Amino acid sequence: MTPSKFDMPVVLIVEDEPLLRMMAADIVEDAGCMAIEASNADEAIVLLESRSDIRIVFTDIDMPGSMDGLKLAAAIRDRWPPVEIIVTSGVSMKAADALPDRAVFFPKPYDQRMILATLHRMAALPGLPGL
Repeated sequence: MTPSKFDMPVVLIVEDEPLLRMMAADIVEDAGCMAIEASNADEAIVLLESRSDIRIVFTDIDMPGSMDGLKLAAAIRDRWPPVEIIVTSGVSMKAADALPDRAVFFPKPYDQRMILATLHRMAALPGLPGL
């Protein structure tokens, strides 16, 4: 029996580039999670404040708005400690040193299988075959 969308772990994708956001949503959905999207950290905070079902945030670092992805990750760890965090960037490789506890960094272009495995681990989902 396939779980309903209400049983799926919710992953908030925060990415300002629409094509990259769509690709990340595909990866999240391939992992058996429900994807919701924000184009910047300000939108992400609004979603986090209005929803109690977000289990993972998958954010880019470099975005327009009042804060970048690293500041968003720090705010999430401070305000929503149980939420897991995946941070990614195509330019900012120093991010690993600035990540909050339990956050994971992937450089772009990221390996889809690594992202899937991390989403499964963070959402406590059974692993994919071969992972």
